[in-house]
Amino acid sequence: MENKIQQLKQLVNESNNIVFFGGAGVSTESGIPDFRSKDGLYNQKYDYPPEEILSHTFFIKHTEEFYKFYKDKMNSLKYEPNITHIKLAQLESKGKLKAIITQNIDGLHQKAGAKNVYELHGSVLRNYCMKCKKFYDAEYVFNSKGIPTCTCGGIVKPDVVLYEEGLDENTLEKSIISIINADLLIVAGTSLTVYPASGLINYFRGKNLVLINRDATPFDNRANLVINETLGRVFKEIEV
Repeated sequence: MENKIQQLKQLVNESNNIVFFGGAGVSTESGIPDFRSKDGLYNQKYDYPPEEILSHTFFIKHTEEFYKFYKDKMNSLKYEPNITHIKLAQLESKGKLKAIITQNIDGLHQKAGAKNVYELHGSVLRNYCMKCKKFYDAEYVFNSKGIPTCTCGGIVKPDVVLYEEGLDENTLEKSIISIINADLLIVAGTSLTVYPASGLINYFRGKNLVLINRDATPFDNRANLVINETLGRVFKEIEV
């Protein structure tokens, strides 16, 4: 394992256009549960399956029930960035890391100081009235009683991509361009089973693809380097 981490350090040192693509595993070491592991949200018991609760149809039909789950399980305000978030922000400030593409909605990359972050699935930090489009911050939503409403009377909806909803085209396009231009693509903390996000790897034309994940992924055979280890263990060794 130490040899593989040394290989990654060398690749980082030799690269000047690095792109990081991360999933739920990036934030688990901050205490935020993932979705698909044995302890993840999808394996916990609720009145409805979490996949159903986090769908557009459920949000429209059972808005109050949606917000009970959302406020209980999606509130990331109390969590802090971990070593992976911090090291990535430092790599960006040095000019080596050009973009962070994330499937997470917790805002921890920005909290760590990263600037160029493409949030494929949106963010809990942004919320908008469905009627007049007025902006509301996360504190307003998470501290509200029942369904959060706007001063105009409309329902306030989190700017997160629910099941049955499409990804933001502008965010997707910027992510694709970043991956096309990267010389090193580091994919970490994701099972790479959720489309269309996982399909972004297919746009990579650069020299080195690195996969860091505790478990195997469908793309392991395409990578130059595969590290089956926790991200904290790996990124604490990265020198910035």
